[in-house]
Amino acid sequence: MKLDGRRQSSNVDDRRGQRSGRVFPVKAGGMGIGGLIILGLLTWIMGGNPLSVLNGSSGLMTDSETTEYVPSQQEEELAEFSRQILASTEDVWTEIFRQHGATYRPPTLVLFTDAVQSGCGNATAQTGPFYCSADEKLYIDLSFFSQMRQTLGADGDFAYAYVIAHEVGHHVQHLLGTLDKAHTAMARQSQTDANQTSVRIELQADFYAGVWGYHENRMFSSLEDGDLEEAIATASVIGDDYLQKQAQGYAVPESFNHGRSDQRMRWLKKGLSTGDINQGDTFSPSYNSL
Repeated sequence: MKLDGRRQSSNVDDRRGQRSGRVFPVKAGGMGIGGLIILGLLTWIMGGNPLSVLNGSSGLMTDSETTEYVPSQQEEELAEFSRQILASTEDVWTEIFRQHGATYRPPTLVLFTDAVQSGCGNATAQTGPFYCSADEKLYIDLSFFSQMRQTLGADGDFAYAYVIAHEVGHHVQHLLGTLDKAHTAMARQSQTDANQTSVRIELQADFYAGVWGYHENRMFSSLEDGDLEEAIATASVIGDDYLQKQAQGYAVPESFNHGRSDQRMRWLKKGLSTGDINQGDTFSPSYNSL
């Protein structure tokens, strides 16, 4: 991506360097883009039982305390990149909302290391990037990008941008009322049905990430050869089926909560090719046709 000279968002809460003392459990629910299953895959690689993670086991985090923290040059570059991508999402979604007679309220990006407390509860870096509608913030430990590259082979600036844009997609869902409505429905559903609703949520966030990419390029001509392929390749390796097969040798479709690889690629590409927010209804079609 061509980002030289692009502005950086000021809607950033930099909590890197905060550490902890008292330990308490963290539910694995509410993760962002494939975080739960990536955590399961990492657990398997380290010799643990991935099913304990994939079924929603608890993690650990602690109360925060601030210590001196000196980020590496690579991390600082990723922080600057993340601020630029967030600024781009602000520009794109402000314009899209304006065209629909609405006002876009941008989220805050929280950068953290190791563990963080959010309005939706507490999480560790292994949770992966996630969005919390309770405080309208998206959270990311920048080491996640290294995990993407080392564990999944997903790399490249547009692949990283897709991660951020996906979480912003959840914020768009929140502003439109879609996310809260879906979460309310999930609370009344069986586990299998709730997982299917979760897949619908995630696929729409993938679509919105694609819509952002379409308008980002239209407004700034920022995409370069290979950028789209990076994002699509990333979508292909964070599908529930792909990650479960990597972790345990087989997939359990009724446990999917983010979508298959082919679904994630299809909805991302649909957003990238159309740029039309009105074409992103993942809730009306039958589940098998998504």
